[in-house]
Amino acid sequence: MDPAETITAAFARQVAARPDAVAVSTGDSELSYAELDARSDRLADHLLGLGVSPEDAVGVALPRSVDLVVALLGVLKTGAAYLALDPQQPEERRALVLKDAEVDVVVTPDLLARVPEQGSRPPAPPGGGERTAYIAYTSGSTGVPKGVCVPQRAVLRLVSSQNFLDIRHDDVFLQLAPVAFDASTLEIWGPLLNGARLVVAPPGELSPRDLADLVRDTGVTVLWLTAGLFHTVVEAGAESLRGLRCLLAGGDVLSAAHVDRALSALPDTRLVNGYGPTENTTFTACHVITEPVGDTSVPIGLPVNGTTVHLLDDDLRPVPDGEIGELYAGGLGVATSYRNDPALTARRFLPDPFSATPGARLYRTGDLARRRPDGVLEFHGRIDDQVKIRGFRVEIGEIEAALRRHPDVQDVAVVVQQPNGERVLAAFYVSELTMTSAELREHLTSIVPRYMVPSVFCHVDALPLNHNGKVDRERLSHTSLPERPELSTDYRAPATEDERWLAQLWADLMQVSEVGVDDDFFELGGHSLMATRITVEIAEHYGRTIPAVAFYENPTIAELARLLAEGGDDV
Repeated sequence: MDPAETITAAFARQVAARPDAVAVSTGDSELSYAELDARSDRLADHLLGLGVSPEDAVGVALPRSVDLVVALLGVLKTGAAYLALDPQQPEERRALVLKDAEVDVVVTPDLLARVPEQGSRPPAPPGGGERTAYIAYTSGSTGVPKGVCVPQRAVLRLVSSQNFLDIRHDDVFLQLAPVAFDASTLEIWGPLLNGARLVVAPPGELSPRDLADLVRDTGVTVLWLTAGLFHTVVEAGAESLRGLRCLLAGGDVLSAAHVDRALSALPDTRLVNGYGPTENTTFTACHVITEPVGDTSVPIGLPVNGTTVHLLDDDLRPVPDGEIGELYAGGLGVATSYRNDPALTARRFLPDPFSATPGARLYRTGDLARRRPDGVLEFHGRIDDQVKIRGFRVEIGEIEAALRRHPDVQDVAVVVQQPNGERVLAAFYVSELTMTSAELREHLTSIVPRYMVPSVFCHVDALPLNHNGKVDRERLSHTSLPERPELSTDYRAPATEDERWLAQLWADLMQVSEVGVDDDFFELGGHSLMATRITVEIAEHYGRTIPAVAFYENPTIAELARLLAEGGDDV
């Protein structure tokens, strides 16, 4: 690919080649390439009239929809970069990232409604693959999220002539990931810059059955799932996805057992494990899985086209094959900077001593890996406190900083535990008061995204220290959690067969000894992925489908049991 290429130029070629082909669809709405081009032109013209200039950052606050795709393309046509905002994002965090990115204009439904039906084609934006395409904010160890500036050449490198996936004109991609999450980069630009079709999933959570129905009914051929959702879909029956040509999973460590089950259930589907930080644009390495993994770990594979990977020691010297080193990524996928943070940029983006390209840099991932004799890479954990929770990158320090802002929290340590094989966050806090999980969860959800809220809050008199006088996080990570957390409701025992079955299911998944019928699902530590797993169990036990949204509307055992008792074949 040409490093000077731009996203808008690549899209324009597809418009010229297949103007009448469907570019994007959702439900009963669809746009051809020519229609998407025209609508994004009108939006770009309107944004320019509002004062948007090249290299500005423009916020996009829209749910998954055709309008969302129009907005992203329209922003790029002005020469600006888009900052996609998560609809579930707390208002305080949204305000923080908008201020940090110096955003003056945000594309909302109201703004789109004011775009004239007639408008002139905006002038071609200034060229150059180094121009920023989007800004993605990730968790920061100091308590402040950091904005990753991803250039256009990095997006094009991801979707052009790749070794992990050959994108064809007859492919259909599903846009399912939150648009603020960099998996959406592949989902959206993969099809649109290769003449394929993009299907946008409806807003909200999808159960495995809903997902399978959508894939089948819309003819999806390429699907990307986070590791957690991949595991849930496999448990529900991966056979339902047999229409896929390629299934990509990643964002966290994949379970070998689930991979082998998927491999058996989907013999005609290309199964890919994708690895990579936001700072290297979605994928750094991919492993095409062709044989059962067995009792070994799932490799992260070979560097994708346009990317170099170096495993280095503390002195930045290459480690021999077979030894573990820190993974540094180079090539066209490397981001240009952290927005308005030159000091952090200098620490994480280093001059690339292995490249002959002037100005080339390496990104220090903080991940540990080993290279096998065949060149395939294996992941061996982190060197710091950063973790992945349900596919999202989380800095422990940011959660602790947010909890310390509570007036009654004197000290806190957040650690990762794996009580049921699933990685969860547990917060141990020091306070003169014993607060409810609901109180602390409410405090956090006003500051950080939902995926950064711990599943468990445990009151302690003091945090344990190791022999160096530091918080003994290893001990906390193995500390037994309370049989029943501090909740805003008193325990009331299940009384019916349905209530007892649901209470036992929740207790098993959440690793608590007893669940009362009035206990709130989210106060107990439940989350959207766990809700999806419960819908799978309910479908198998009752033969009925309950949408994941039911857990938001009926978040207690009593309410859910009543819903089951009143429902027909589908609740």
